[in-house]
Amino acid sequence: MNRTGIYPGSFDPIHKGHIDIINRATKLVDKLYIAVADSPHKKPLFNLDERKEMIDEEFSNNSSIEVIAFDNLLIDLANSLNAEILIRGLRVVSDFEYEFQMLGMNRQLDSKIETVFLMADAQRQSISSNFVKEIARLGGDISNFTNKFVASKLRDKYK
Repeated sequence: MNRTGIYPGSFDPIHKGHIDIINRATKLVDKLYIAVADSPHKKPLFNLDERKEMIDEEFSNNSSIEVIAFDNLLIDLANSLNAEILIRGLRVVSDFEYEFQMLGMNRQLDSKIETVFLMADAQRQSISSNFVKEIARLGGDISNFTNKFVASKLRDKYK
């Protein structure tokens, strides 16, 4: 059976917590779409193309991963890609509360699509894109939180 999954998010920017979830998700599906949400309401630091570029850079050697952008309902995207699994990462209890509500809504929109939750690795549970951006903005060392390419992009943004 050929399983297709989607790992959606704003990825502003991608960090080692995301990377861990993506690497683990590839063991559950044959094809994984990393779906970068447009999310203008979140006022991202990086535009959509920049966020896609940072993810492409990390996973360019993995043929089972494709990075795409989306600005529609996740369920509609899943149906257009024939994806039957949504991958979501959980770090803290507050993530679960939000994701549980989202799961309920998505199930009402299409009960055939399953959501799989992957817990963040214990060493990466505290990492968030907002924390990475704030540390970078203040000149801190973010090498434990993201890759060199993303770190250089953050340095450029905060010059």
